[in-house]
Amino acid sequence: MTVVTGELTGPLPVISTAGLTKHYGTVHALTDLTVDVGDGVTGLVGANGAGKSTLIKILLGLLEPTAGHAHVLGHDIEEHSQEIRRLVGYMPEHDCLPPDVSASDFVVHMARMSGLGASAARERAADVLRHVGLDEERYRPMGGYSTGMKQRAKLAQALAHDPRLVFLDEPTNGLDPAARTDMLRLVQRIGNDFGIAVLVTSHLLGELEQVSDHVIVLDGGHLLRSSATGEFLERTGSLLVEVVGTETERDRLGEALARHGLTCRPRGTMVAVDPPPPGLAEGGAAHDLIRDVAAELGLGLMRLQPDRRHLEDVFLEGGTRA
Repeated sequence: MTVVTGELTGPLPVISTAGLTKHYGTVHALTDLTVDVGDGVTGLVGANGAGKSTLIKILLGLLEPTAGHAHVLGHDIEEHSQEIRRLVGYMPEHDCLPPDVSASDFVVHMARMSGLGASAARERAADVLRHVGLDEERYRPMGGYSTGMKQRAKLAQALAHDPRLVFLDEPTNGLDPAARTDMLRLVQRIGNDFGIAVLVTSHLLGELEQVSDHVIVLDGGHLLRSSATGEFLERTGSLLVEVVGTETERDRLGEALARHGLTCRPRGTMVAVDPPPPGLAEGGAAHDLIRDVAAELGLGLMRLQPDRRHLEDVFLEGGTRA
């Protein structure tokens, strides 16, 4: 698979790795990872076992790399790991909350552990619990929380000491669709409204393209691609067409368009039209043809839009790694 890297310009990256490698005997968790992470929300995506959690733990100084080096907020991970942990918030993937402690007491404790005084810690805890939507539930023991509430409590403790950067490891893990959407909105707010740099991991590709400014894709511990989200979602030149009716109407449209020289295939309820040939590719000629054919068939045209690439396409395209 071809590695495509995106060079960050402007301010120094908040995270920078060079040749970062972590091997456990014959198991290669990370191999020769060289990548930069900037401000905003950066999605770190890959299947389970791709090396996402290993990378975060190395950056926090919790694991020692086998080779290579990295800097977080300008600090070397091996020489200044304690300073990095003071400046960074971390939301772990797995459930780690004490069940008999309230969210308020827990977040206050974590803020104190990060160096805040008692008064400042209480004020900060109340603030972040309100931001994550636990204001009314903050005095309840966390053992009685739903999965979504527990994830919010973990997010709150990561923000308690006003970090410059947060690592969010699978923050939507175990959430239902509505809670997942709410969590993603919170992640986006942290990066865009609060001005805190975010590195968020997920194995669900579609999630991160919704909220990330930049995406890093790992595959088996290797860097597959790193670039701005918009570059992943660029237009392909193809079109998506949807008409009113069943698959029968969809197929009627596709067959008619094929007779006019367009290459079509079904995609769910829509017809996917390959990039139009010369003569139809300019001036909206293909759009006009699709509209006219639908009208001739007596079909109601619901949607006609450019097709865009998605993060899944990075894995489907193939190629070779570096």
